[in-house]
Amino acid sequence: MELKSELQDTAAGDLKCLRLPFLTALLYATAKFICRKGARLVLLIASVATLSFILVSFSPVDPIDAYLGPAVLKVSPEQRAVIAHRWGLDEPPLKRYEKWAGNLIQGNFGISTIYNESVLSVIGKRFITSFWLMLMAWTISGLLGFIMGIFAGAYESGFIDKVISIYAYTMASTPTFWVGMILLTIFSIHLGWTPVCGAWPIGMEADQVGILERIHHLLLPAVTLSLIGVAQITLHTREKTIEAMRSEYAIFARAQGESRLGTAFHRAIRNVALPAVTLQFASLGELFGGAVLTEQVFAYPGLGKATVEAGYRGDVPLLLGIVLFSTFFVFAGNTTADFIYMIVDPRMRKRSCGKRGA
Repeated sequence: MELKSELQDTAAGDLKCLRLPFLTALLYATAKFICRKGARLVLLIASVATLSFILVSFSPVDPIDAYLGPAVLKVSPEQRAVIAHRWGLDEPPLKRYEKWAGNLIQGNFGISTIYNESVLSVIGKRFITSFWLMLMAWTISGLLGFIMGIFAGAYESGFIDKVISIYAYTMASTPTFWVGMILLTIFSIHLGWTPVCGAWPIGMEADQVGILERIHHLLLPAVTLSLIGVAQITLHTREKTIEAMRSEYAIFARAQGESRLGTAFHRAIRNVALPAVTLQFASLGELFGGAVLTEQVFAYPGLGKATVEAGYRGDVPLLLGIVLFSTFFVFAGNTTADFIYMIVDPRMRKRSCGKRGA
């Protein structure tokens, strides 16, 4: 009886949803979506901030030794105590956490010990450089992987499918830094087509370089990052295309004389595109991790290189700030994917309205 009552309530909610104008249902679902995601973001940031601070506090690496490097032998205990007092390292961890969290709530991420400027300023400058690298790699890997997946799925078990599958599985199991070193050796050292390192020529500032020079320096790191990222979207699109090509509407289209490729691009692509877009937005975390390694190989002055420098040299404020920023970055990507899904798929809006009606 309870199940029957619940089904009746759900059906009543669906009917109310169907009677709602499209714009009203969309606005209601969007407002509910934003509130739910906002609450999750606050909990996520608080959890990551607490866990990251605990890990950094119990790290065996001494921030002062890491910052000074070989010069630590020339520093007296009194000078070392002054540095520890200035950075607040002479206080108990709990008190340091309360002070850091209080400043964080007010939007103060602290001062970077390496760059001697605001953490937010360092993250902003470095992220702008990394943004174009990740955007180009993300776009290339998404488009190339989607097209390759369509071709592989359309010609299942054929020559094209085998070639694309071997390439995708090979790239999926290949380290990013290894691909970067191979491309660097071929195109920069032997052929001399691309610069060896950096985002602009050595000895010049960023504002002195034109857009073409920037693209020239950006090309090889972006290709390295996209070659790795293309594997996942290719394999996922291939499986969805194969599933769609085995459906009744695809078999009927083939029976009417339509070619495999025509059926894939005219019939199956609508069912394949949405999961591919979702997967591409959800892969921002892997993209950020790949950018860290790629920027190290090419000495690219982006956020990934700043992360490694902060870890090596014990810049705790900058390291914690980058961790929180990367958390927000990945969360924003997943939220965008969910939002697109809700906009494109009417069943998501109907489900949201159904819960309200029940």
